[in-house]
Amino acid sequence: MSVDTVAVEDSAGPAGSVGSGGAAESAGSAASGGVSAGAVPNSRMAALYERDLTCQGLGITLDEVSTGRASMRMTVAPAMVNGHGIAHGGYLFLLADAAFSYACNSYGPVTVAQAAQVTFLAPAAVGDELVAEAVERTRSGRTGIYDVTVRNAAEKVIAEFRGQSVMLAGQPHTA
Repeated sequence: MSVDTVAVEDSAGPAGSVGSGGAAESAGSAASGGVSAGAVPNSRMAALYERDLTCQGLGITLDEVSTGRASMRMTVAPAMVNGHGIAHGGYLFLLADAAFSYACNSYGPVTVAQAAQVTFLAPAAVGDELVAEAVERTRSGRTGIYDVTVRNAAEKVIAEFRGQSVMLAGQPHTA
C-alpha cells in the first residue's frame, strides 16, 4: 500500500500546522494541494480535520498524517488546568486520542476507538506546547493497536496512550 501524507498548513503560521482562527480555510487549502514540500496530498484527512471542530476549538493542530501514523500538537491554555495548576488529564487524553484517530483512519475505511488507556508520567503547565505522535503497532482483520506518546517541547514524555481501533466499514486488513 502506498504511503499518503498530509501536512496541513496555516497561511499565517509555520508550515506543517493549522492554527486557530482559520483552521477550516487552511485545512481546505491542504485538500486542494496546499501541503508542505515532499508530502502527497490526502484530501480525505484534511477534510476530516476540517470537520473536527473540537480540535479546532481547542487549538489542537494536525501536523502530519501518513499511513498508520499521525502527529498533532496543542498549547496548554489557562482553561485547561486542574485545581493543582497542571494540565487536566482529560485534555492530554483528548490530544492523544485525536492523534490516534487520524493514524487509524489513514487507511481509508471509517475506524473508531474500541478501547483506550493512558498513563500520565509528568505534569504539563500552562504555555507548554505538547506534541502527540501516534504509531500503528499492528492491524488484524477489523482491529488495530496504536501507541501515542505525548511530549513537551523539551522532549520530556508527559503521557503514553494505547488505543485499540475497530473498522466500521470497508474491507478488513489481511496479512
